[in-house]
Amino acid sequence: MQPTLTPRPAAPNTAPRMDLYVAIHKALRSFMTETLARVGRIDVLDDDEMARTLGQLDDLLTFCEGHVKHENEFIHAAIEARQPAGSARTADDHEDHLETLAVLRNQAFALKAAVPATRFTLALRLYRHLALFVAENLHHMHLEETANNATLWALYTDEELHAIHDRLLASITPAEQMVVARWMIPALSPSERAGLMSGMRAGMPFEAFAAVLEVVRPHIDASGWAKLMRALGLASPVKFA
Repeated sequence: MQPTLTPRPAAPNTAPRMDLYVAIHKALRSFMTETLARVGRIDVLDDDEMARTLGQLDDLLTFCEGHVKHENEFIHAAIEARQPAGSARTADDHEDHLETLAVLRNQAFALKAAVPATRFTLALRLYRHLALFVAENLHHMHLEETANNATLWALYTDEELHAIHDRLLASITPAEQMVVARWMIPALSPSERAGLMSGMRAGMPFEAFAAVLEVVRPHIDASGWAKLMRALGLASPVKFA
């Protein structure tokens, strides 16, 4: 089914509210579009490049599976607790997404196992299917950021939303958190990035914080990195105290 192009009214924004979607969705958009472009230009006759590209695709599919699980267990559950069937539309989308993720995994495996003569056709099939999946998710995320956010803001206080967010974060493994950091932090605006990183710096040992900086540094341009260092009051490169 083709997504509607009619803009949906934005959720009320008269005052800053706790937004459970904005940062992780910026990470997802970045991860999806970068991976889509990489699959589109894959050299199927270069085994090393193909392995790296399909490895990133596998990471994306795992990321998406985890994201669906987290939204179902924490955000959709919160909506349903106070407005039964309030998340039905996006919950149905999630079921479709999980089915598509399984198909994409199978197509990627088929490409990886194929003889060179058939790789071009299989790579193009994978690329086109991934493009449709990304397009569907872009529409889906817009729906969540507008309709679902409006529902959450009507049902919950910011303090309650922060508590939901904290419980969701506590369910994520350290390895998953590092993958999230790699894609989320570079995708944020300078002010969003500084706010997030300031909170992380205050809440974790400096060695762990420095490890996050090391992961994201190659993916932030020189201007963005300089702004972040100024906001954090750090020298670059970061030195352990």
